[in-house]
Amino acid sequence: MSVIDQAAKTRQGEELDLARVEDFLKDNIPGLSGKVSISQFPSGYSNLTYLVSAGERQMVLRRPPHGTKAKSAHDMSREFRILSALHPVFPYCPRPLAYCDDDSVMGASFYVMERIEGIILRKQMPSELNFGPKQMEHLTKRLVELMAELHAVDYEAAGLGSFGKPSGYARRQVEGWSKRYRNARTPDVPDGEAVMAWLADNLPPDNAVGTIIHNDFKLDNVVLDPADPMRVIGVLDWEMATLGDPLMDLACTLAYWVQADDGPELLANAAMLTYLPGSLTRAQAVEYYGRKTGRVMDHIGFYYNYGLFRLAVIAQQIYYRFYHGQTRDQRFARMPKAVRALLAKTGRVMENASL
Repeated sequence: MSVIDQAAKTRQGEELDLARVEDFLKDNIPGLSGKVSISQFPSGYSNLTYLVSAGERQMVLRRPPHGTKAKSAHDMSREFRILSALHPVFPYCPRPLAYCDDDSVMGASFYVMERIEGIILRKQMPSELNFGPKQMEHLTKRLVELMAELHAVDYEAAGLGSFGKPSGYARRQVEGWSKRYRNARTPDVPDGEAVMAWLADNLPPDNAVGTIIHNDFKLDNVVLDPADPMRVIGVLDWEMATLGDPLMDLACTLAYWVQADDGPELLANAAMLTYLPGSLTRAQAVEYYGRKTGRVMDHIGFYYNYGLFRLAVIAQQIYYRFYHGQTRDQRFARMPKAVRALLAKTGRVMENASL
C-alpha cells in the first residue's frame, strides 16, 4: 500500500466533461500532450479537487463545490492569483498553471496547478510510517515553523498588498462568521449565540499591520517528502488566504489541534494527529510560535475560541449543503455532531480562558 496521497473514482454527481477539460488544458498549457484522464481526491470538504493526468504529467484541478456557496468563498480567480504571487517567495505553494472563467467548460470557474506528489497525513497514521514521539515532536514543530515563515513574507514585495485589509480584521471575522453561522444553522444544532456574544465582547487590540495568513494551516494541508517524511515539500488549499492578524491564523490551527487529554467528543472528530505521543500541546505550540516570531501571545483565549467557533461554522456550512440536498456526499451527515462538540468546547474556554 502506498503512503502517497491517491486519487480515486470521481464521486457521482461531481464528474467533469473530459473532452471539454482536455481541450482547455491543451489550449492553455504549453507542451501538454498525451491522453488525458481525470480522477478525484476523495478527502476535503470544500472545493472539489481532481487529479488530471496527461501522458506522464500530473496536475491538480480545483473547482467550487456544487450547491449554495458563501458569498466570498470559492473564488478561483483569487486563489489562482494568490498562488501566482506567493509561489516565487514561498515555494511550498504549488505552481499555478492555468485559470478558466468560461462556465461552458464545467459550469464554474476553475484552475489547474502542478501536483506536489507526497504524503498527506489525515485522521489516521499510516501503518507504514508509524511515527514515534521524536517524529511527532519534529513534525508539529515544523508546522509551527512553516506558519512563522509564511507570516514573515513581505506581502507588499510579493504584490499582495491589495489582497486584504489587516486593520479591523478580527472584528470583521467575528461579525462575518457569526452571520454565516446564523444563515447556515439547521434545527439540529445549537444557536451559538453565547459564543458569538463573547467573541464580540472580548476582541483583542487591533493589528493594523498584519501578514499573509493561510486560514486553514493544518497537517492534512501539508505535503511530506516520500523519501524523507520529516521534510515538508508543499502547503495546499490557499482558498481562504488573505491579509490579516497572524494570531487569527494561529487560532484556526489551534482549533484543529486536538491533544491527548481532550474529551472523547473532540478526539472522535480530530482532523490532525496532534494527539499522538510527542506532539506539542496547544500551549507548547503557542509558546513556540511566540518564540519564533517575537510576537506577544496575549489574549490567546479569544484567539482559540474564535478558531473553535470558526471551525464549527465551516462544518455547519458543509452540513447545510447536505441537509438541503445540494450534495450526496455521506461524509457530511455526521457534521452536526462535530458542530455540537466544538460549540461545547467554546463554552469551556469562555469559563476558564485556557487552551
